[in-house]
Amino acid sequence: MTDFIVYKCDHHGSVVWQYPATVVERSPNHICLAATFDREVADMGFVVFRRGDAFTEWFYSDRWYNIFRVEDGQTGDLKGWYCNITRPAIITATDVRADDLALDVYVMPTGSIILLDEDEFAALDLEANERIAALRAVETIREAVIARTVPFNEIHP
Repeated sequence: MTDFIVYKCDHHGSVVWQYPATVVERSPNHICLAATFDREVADMGFVVFRRGDAFTEWFYSDRWYNIFRVEDGQTGDLKGWYCNITRPAIITATDVRADDLALDVYVMPTGSIILLDEDEFAALDLEANERIAALRAVETIREAVIARTVPFNEIHP
């Protein structure tokens, strides 16, 4: 286990938020981290994140998204998976950086998918190839949910 820092960046690459995490596993193209939600209540309308919720986070240097598995910090109940559409992550020995492209996918424990922030994504000044890669990432996540591949293998009707 290693102390680690996650840097969430905007689409220009500027850091907008950072937080500590612990390394769970890593490979040449990904890192899996454990982190704790350390902000006040965030009510998304379909899920509420609370201080103390446990996040297992996968960042990839070869994919245009990251995945956060979220469970209730008090009960351990699965809340779902929050998937950020990002440029491929930059993973070093001590930190990870991901440029958020505004578009998000939320996967409920039942497998229902909610696409978020489409208007914000549409308003970003992105290169055509980046926009295409981001939209392909959404489809890749949808396919993984349907196939119930890890980490979506916990989906239950």
